[in-house]
Amino acid sequence: MLRPFIRLWEEYLRLYRGVTYVRMLVLGIVLGILSGIAATLFFLGIEYFKHLVQAVWAGYSLPAPAGEALFHGEAGETFRPWVIPVATTTVAFVTGWLVNRFLPDSFYGMTDGTDAMIKSFHQQKGVIKPIAPFIKGITSIFTIASGGSAGREGPISQIGAGIGSFFADKMGLTTKERRILMLTGAAGGLGAVFRAPLGGALTAIEVIYKEDFESEAILPAVISSVVSYSIFTLVFGTDPIFGIPQFSFSDMRELPFYIILSLVCAVSGWMYVSTFRFIKYSMFARMQQKVGIMWTMTAGGLLMGLFGMMYPMVLSGGYGWLEQAILGQMTITTMVTIVLAKTLATSITLGSGMSGGMFAPALFVGGMSGGIVGFTAHKYYPDIVTQPGGYVLVGMAAFFAGVANAPIGPLIMVCELTQGYGLLAPLMLASAICIVLGRRSNLYDNQVENKFESPAHINDSTINLLEQLKVSDHFTRGRVTILEESVTLKGLTDIIAGTNEFFFPVKSEEGEITGILSINDVRSLLYEECLFDLVLVKDLARKPATLEEGDDLYTALLKFVDTDLGQIPVVDSTNPHEILGLINRTDVFQAYTKTLQNLRED
Repeated sequence: MLRPFIRLWEEYLRLYRGVTYVRMLVLGIVLGILSGIAATLFFLGIEYFKHLVQAVWAGYSLPAPAGEALFHGEAGETFRPWVIPVATTTVAFVTGWLVNRFLPDSFYGMTDGTDAMIKSFHQQKGVIKPIAPFIKGITSIFTIASGGSAGREGPISQIGAGIGSFFADKMGLTTKERRILMLTGAAGGLGAVFRAPLGGALTAIEVIYKEDFESEAILPAVISSVVSYSIFTLVFGTDPIFGIPQFSFSDMRELPFYIILSLVCAVSGWMYVSTFRFIKYSMFARMQQKVGIMWTMTAGGLLMGLFGMMYPMVLSGGYGWLEQAILGQMTITTMVTIVLAKTLATSITLGSGMSGGMFAPALFVGGMSGGIVGFTAHKYYPDIVTQPGGYVLVGMAAFFAGVANAPIGPLIMVCELTQGYGLLAPLMLASAICIVLGRRSNLYDNQVENKFESPAHINDSTINLLEQLKVSDHFTRGRVTILEESVTLKGLTDIIAGTNEFFFPVKSEEGEITGILSINDVRSLLYEECLFDLVLVKDLARKPATLEEGDDLYTALLKFVDTDLGQIPVVDSTNPHEILGLINRTDVFQAYTKTLQNLRED
């Protein structure tokens, strides 16, 4: 009775043993466990040391979102605001020494940890030095805890990506698989710390491109994010970051206000990116050339600390202030001020080279930008804009979609934060408009347009490359041996003996191409003398196949595959029976290889 089940199980194992999806599913689970543990420790470190430095030592009582009040309690008895600049300066000095000693190249060519992951994917074959995520992870904990205006999502994506890269190397996987596992680890980290498993996975696979996403990484990324999220919530609970009411969109009259929100977010996004680039490249990059990485970061840490001491709302990630804005506990003037202040503080912190991410500050600035529109509209049109707090959430997603060219992930994240899809319509509208308006405000330096622009997929661009190459540039012009249909097998043997060709076009008495004869098809008959006068060329020829000069090499490749010929006649486009020459199958492969080598050299 068990035999049918045993056979079924054996057939199942035989069928799926080598399937890539099954292997990626298992690897996704493993990386989800590892990235979930890393995210848990990373979050614990940030929250503990942030409470210790900012609350216990400095005496600040700063708000925390409902889902992250783990270590938040009463502030210290003594108010010591000078602790903040001392802490940020010390952290910056140590970070500068570590980076200068072990990662001197990390100051250039990347925005934050997420951008470092993107650069590794496209330009470094998915290889991340094991020491890089370790150093960046530790220094990010203390940068954020001391008050540096930075987010935890960028560092955790780099940590997760580093775990994936390390794991792939240890298992001896291919470069392609290493890149996929790198994104898988990053997805796990993002899904955990943001408590948004689907949004984290989609953000990881779409943020590396401007107009594309890494489809092959969807399965392991989703699995990793779900597993990592499960481990994270096992420790910290399943409550979302923000303790906010349900929001919904039900009045079509609100659409114009969401369009205005999109315009405001596009402007603030341009200001956010432009300010960061100016401070990073026009100020700190020049300073670094004169005094070195360590002292440049120290200067940035000192400036950030002094700024944070005077205006505590810019310290760390600021999710507590965002929750207050969503709940309507912040004035419009305060939101305007904090947009400008947070942009400047983030630019100083990360522009000087300190560790951290641009993700959380971007959400912060976007949320406040949306809140400005929402609460202003509510003030004058309370019967239409009844839930202005929802504009803060929409602003978060739309702003990040515009500056990071990532429309889907942030949108899903906000839906997961609100635990519903009540704001889906305005989220889609605002994100789409911000992406269109924010094309020139790119947050990540190493993003590429699509897969065809990425070195990671240069070997997958066969069709794209061959479509750009023409038959006219790669076939051999000249005299071609043409056979008449009426030629006998005897006559054919004489012709073959006097030529080195292997494929012969066949024409009728009217001069029309009626077939192609391959020597391989007649090789067994060449010594059958009894058939010499009985068999004609027209009996041996295959169906006709021709190409025109204007055809591309992809068309030629398909025709070679369909006919299994080694040569195909090239004819005049005005006269389909006038043969100009022959194109060889090897001509197509050589053209592709040469073009591919040129692209790699560029």
